[in-house]
Amino acid sequence: MASCAVARDAVFALRREIARIEGTLPQRLDTPAATDDAGDAARLRIGVAGFDRLLGGGLARAALTEIHGHETRECGAVSGFALALAGLLLGQAKEPGPVLWVGMSEVFREAGFPHATGGQALSGIAPERLLFAEAARIADVLWVAEEAIPLQRLAAVVVEVRGNPDKLDLTATRRLHRRAQAAGRPVLLLRQAAQAQATAAPVRLVVSPALSAPRRIFAGPLEASIGRPAFTVSVDKCPAALPGLFTLEWNPDECLFTERANPEIRAANPVAVVSLSGGRTDIAPAAGQIVAFSKKGASGAGGQPASQQHGADRGPRRTG
Repeated sequence: MASCAVARDAVFALRREIARIEGTLPQRLDTPAATDDAGDAARLRIGVAGFDRLLGGGLARAALTEIHGHETRECGAVSGFALALAGLLLGQAKEPGPVLWVGMSEVFREAGFPHATGGQALSGIAPERLLFAEAARIADVLWVAEEAIPLQRLAAVVVEVRGNPDKLDLTATRRLHRRAQAAGRPVLLLRQAAQAQATAAPVRLVVSPALSAPRRIFAGPLEASIGRPAFTVSVDKCPAALPGLFTLEWNPDECLFTERANPEIRAANPVAVVSLSGGRTDIAPAAGQIVAFSKKGASGAGGQPASQQHGADRGPRRTG
C-alpha cells in the first residue's frame, strides 16, 4: 500500500508539471475528493461505487471522454455502452435534448449505423432524439463536432472514428475538450479498432463485450437464455491515476448499471480454494487395488499375457 501511494504521488507530481507546461489548471489533476451537491451536478454517476470512485465521483459532464474498442468486431459493444451512457445522461436531465452522433463513413460501412429502434429498447432514447451525421474525412468529422458542441439544444455529442487517424492528435482532442468545458456538455469519443495514444481526455475507457448472465425468472435462472447486456470496462486513464477492471451489466428497463463479479477472476481460479489441514501425519490411501505381478515367464492367472495377445501400446486399433 505504501509503494502504491508513493507511485500515485509521483504520477500526480508529473501531471501537475505537465499541466504547468501546457498552461492548464493543475487542480483538476489532484486526488479526487468527496463531492458535494455541486460536484454531483457536474458529474454523471454510473451507479457502481468503485467505478465512480475511480472517476472522481462519476464521468465529468463538461469534458471529453474516450471509449476504446481494440477490434472491429467489438464495435457493437462500444456503441452499446455509449448509448447506455447517453440514456443514463438523458434519464437524469430535467429537459433532455437530442444526442448528435457524428461518424466517419469508414466506420458506418464496416459496422453499420446504430439501430434506432434497438437503441431505444437498449437506452430508452427515442429515435427522434438520436441525430446522425456522416463524413468521409476525419477533418470534416472534427469540424462538425466542434461546431455542434456549443449548441445548447444538444444533450451530448458522440464522435465515432476508426483506428488512429493522424489528424486526431493531442491538439485536436484538446480543442474538443475545451469546447466541451466551455459549453458544459459531455463529448464521447468512440475509437473503434484503435490503440491508446496521448489525448486531452481526462478519462479513457476500454470496452469489450462480456458474457450475458441467464435471464432470471421467479423460479431462478432460466437455462440457455440470454439476459441483460454486459460490458467489460477497463479504466485505462482516470483522475485517480489507478487502473480498474469492471464487468458492468446494463438494465435497459430501469436505465442503470450494476456490477457483476469479474469473470476473469473466476477463470483464473476455477475451483474453490480450501485451506490446508493442520496437524495431520497420516497419508491418504492410494486409489485402486494393489496387486502383485508374478515372475517373468510365469503363465496362468495373474501371469504375463500369452504370445498371441497384444498390449494396448503396440499400435492403433483398427475400427473398420
